[in-house]
Amino acid sequence: MKNLLKRIWTFVFEWKWRLALTAIVLVVSAVACVLLCDMRVEAVAEGRHYDDVNKMPHRNVGLLLGTSKYTIFGRDNEYYQRRIEATYELYSKGKIDTILISGDNSKKDYNEPETMMADLVALGVPKDRFVLDYAGFRTLDSVVRAKNVFGKDSVTIISQEFHNVRALYLAENFGVNAIAYNALYPIYRKSFRIILREKLARVKVVLDVLLGVKPKFEK
Repeated sequence: MKNLLKRIWTFVFEWKWRLALTAIVLVVSAVACVLLCDMRVEAVAEGRHYDDVNKMPHRNVGLLLGTSKYTIFGRDNEYYQRRIEATYELYSKGKIDTILISGDNSKKDYNEPETMMADLVALGVPKDRFVLDYAGFRTLDSVVRAKNVFGKDSVTIISQEFHNVRALYLAENFGVNAIAYNALYPIYRKSFRIILREKLARVKVVLDVLLGVKPKFEK
């Protein structure tokens, strides 16, 4: 009986250590994957996104990445407003001539491209300066469709810096000659939730490229 109990105890003890070791290996691997993807995406985008509009090279097309005008709580979305301001600034200073707005229009009562266009027209941008992509459901779709559907293979991407970095990585891998202008952040930009979400998004964008993921609509 003592031998049996000893064998059971040894098995359980070793099993717990094996489980703990496996958990540690998985956690370390996951963290390493996140860090490597983050470094890779940053490296590709380095030197290609700008904060100062006066240092921006001219590009004919500005690719404005869509987002909702309001948050899920019904408040004004500062990310949206900052992108509108950045786009108008580029246009008014002659840094872009045409604005391709790529956003979500998956529902009849939700239309990011037309909403953004309306706000830019209200600021004084002529309506004939716009091209609208209603199938920019995510960043990959917006970047790839800019080239494959709209024939725009040289663009200035417009969004916040974290978003621009991912978009530039996609542009590099899908043959789009891109630079980016960083719209200002909301004051709450550095929350842990937002930082974590962005780190995971960079892992996903690397996987999307490696797996050859395509836009939902290619035409």
